[in-house]
This record gives sequence, C-alpha cells and structure tokens, in this order.
Amino acid sequence: MRSIRYDQFGDPAKVLGLTDTDRPEPGPGQVLMRVIMSPIHNHDLWTIKGQYGVKPELPATGGSEAVGIVEAVGRDVDPELQGKRIAAAGLQGSWAEYALAKASGAIPVPDEMPDEAAAQLIAMPFSAITLLEFLNVEAGDWVIQTAANGAVGKIMTVLAESRGVKLLNLVRRQGAAEELAQLGITNVISTDSDDWIEQARRIVGDDGARAAIDSVGGDVVPGLIELLGEDGLMVTFGSATGDPLQMPGSQLIFKQLTVKGFWGAKVMAATKPEDAQRMFGELIGLVMNGKLKLPSGGEFGLDQPADAVDAATTPGRDGKIMFKP
Repeated sequence: MRSIRYDQFGDPAKVLGLTDTDRPEPGPGQVLMRVIMSPIHNHDLWTIKGQYGVKPELPATGGSEAVGIVEAVGRDVDPELQGKRIAAAGLQGSWAEYALAKASGAIPVPDEMPDEAAAQLIAMPFSAITLLEFLNVEAGDWVIQTAANGAVGKIMTVLAESRGVKLLNLVRRQGAAEELAQLGITNVISTDSDDWIEQARRIVGDDGARAAIDSVGGDVVPGLIELLGEDGLMVTFGSATGDPLQMPGSQLIFKQLTVKGFWGAKVMAATKPEDAQRMFGELIGLVMNGKLKLPSGGEFGLDQPADAVDAATTPGRDGKIMFKP
C-alpha cells in the first residue's frame, strides 16, 4: 500500500515522503480500515517534528485520525463491523491507504454524515467536549478561551451555546475577530487591542469568569488570570507561541486559583465508556442537525505531502486539510 512516511524528525514539509509499505493485518481487538479521508492536525505536525508528548519509533507513518471502511477484523472483534464506515482516532499512521484501529474506539457513523465531518469527528470535537466537562462549569457560567478561531475554539462555541455556558472568545488579531463575527460568533475580542482586558471585563462582569482555557501562552496569561473570579480555574490546552506562561503570584494566591494542564489523549483514555458514548451521541447530534460544522479546508493526494503541510500551516483556512488516498 502507499503511505506517507518519515525516517527522521524535522520539518514535516521536508521529511515526509510517499512510500510503498506492506498492508498491515489486524491483531486481536483491531480492525483494518481502508482510509477514505484523514486530516492533518497540529499534533500530527508536532509529532513529526519530534516535539510532541510521545515519539513514535522511526520510520513512522504520519496521521492519527481517519474515516474509512472496515476491510478486516482481528480476533475477538465483532465480524458485523466488516464493511461498516467508521471514524477512528489515536491511530499510528492514518496517512495511508490502510490503517489499523482499536475496535473498541471505532465509531460507526451515520450514512448521512459527510466524509469530511466523520474524518475529524473524534480528535478535535471530542477534545473540546471533554475539555468543557473538565472545566466543571454550569449553564450561566462564564468561560474565556484564547485561540477562539482555531478548530477546538470554533467547536467550543457550539458546545457552550448548546449547554448554556457563556463564552468569551479571544483571538490575536483583529482580522480573526472579524472572521468569527462573520460566522455569527459573538463576544469576540482581539488581544492586539491595548484595552482588551477592559473590553473583556465589561463582558464577563466584576465577578469574573469561572474558568479560562489558554492555547497561546506568553503575555496573554496575566490578562486571563486577572479576568478569573474567586476559586477560578486556569487550564493550559496548548502553546501557540511556545512562550512560558506568565503567572502573577499575588492573583493566584488571593483569588485561590487553580492551574491545570489538559492533554486530550490522557483525558480521553480515562473517560468512562458510558460517558464517552454520551458525549459522542451529543457530537453526532450537533453535526447531523447542522449546528456543528466540520468542513474540509482542502484535499490532497498521498503524493502531495509538502503541499498539504503548507496548506495546513497557512492561516485563514476554513477547515482541516485532508489527505484522500
């Protein structure tokens, strides 16, 4: 089969290449899926750079999520899965014609769901919904999020609205704020404005927000800390800038704030099956009723890894860049 491989860590646009490899066979508890479409996630690119929380054994195939048709099943797997279209994440190499997935994590998707939505149903949406539950907030509570124009940020706006949680959306440039406004997203502020904290305070009120999600890092963090209320929760989800978090100690102490990190892979693995089923049901319902839109930002063949990576790292795309074998 054809796959996109790399034999050293580095710039994905330079180290990725098309390779012929043996088609894998499903082991116990696994299914073999014929990949229909597979997205490029930021964590895929960080993995290829060697800068993510886990490092695969090299050479490795890129990609971690896909939608596909079950071609074969391993031992102890329901044979009825064969021929079904499934979504799967946590894969070790989905930028290929075939990929292995754990049967326990395979999600059969409705026939009416487009491939581009099913291909990205799990990693980002499920991270967003588990993150929202991680905050332990209720309807009427204020939550602040940075990187609101990112994939998880946009999904969070839909989830928060459906659950009655109030959301303040922060972006780093005015152009991004205008893009979100055109999508009908409200309470958007650009942190490149000198008075962004004052603008935010007028929205969340003097009591402050119950929680804040940061995916940027650096000098935006003191503003988030200032906007949190008593016993507030600060969650670090990512670091777009790569800069250290700036934590004003006095605010942490006197507001009795809590600071936590969130890694979706760890949280998902610890999620009870019944809770995961409930949350997936909620996500599928939001996709099917048109409230949660998961579009493709462009499709590329397996012979175009550099072009696909370039598209995935270019700001302003409408959806996830996809490999389509």
